[in-house]
Amino acid sequence: MEQFLTVLRPVLHYSLHFLAPGLLAFIFFRDRWQKAWLIMVATMVVDADHLLAKPIFDPTRCSIGFHPLHSYYAVGVYVIMLFFPKARIVAVGLLFHMLTDFQDCQWIGLIG
Repeated sequence: MEQFLTVLRPVLHYSLHFLAPGLLAFIFFRDRWQKAWLIMVATMVVDADHLLAKPIFDPTRCSIGFHPLHSYYAVGVYVIMLFFPKARIVAVGLLFHMLTDFQDCQWIGLIG
């Protein structure tokens, strides 16, 4: 079972990063869903803060609360951005990114 979860984790993680924003875009920004999807996928640039860590990638590290753009302060800024219509799509993308990374942290606890 642990081997199955180890394989499933990255599949779920990257599906949530790339496919789920399309669904969110279609549901919440239907009149411009394709543009919204691209903007939300572009928020993946938030992972540039991983370049500050050593090692850059550690499959056992939870990025929430560790990397600067994944900090609780940053998440607070992303929530505030929801209140500004021009920043709303970016905010939704960033917050869903944080949610995806948070669920990945939960998987770390499941499979060690």
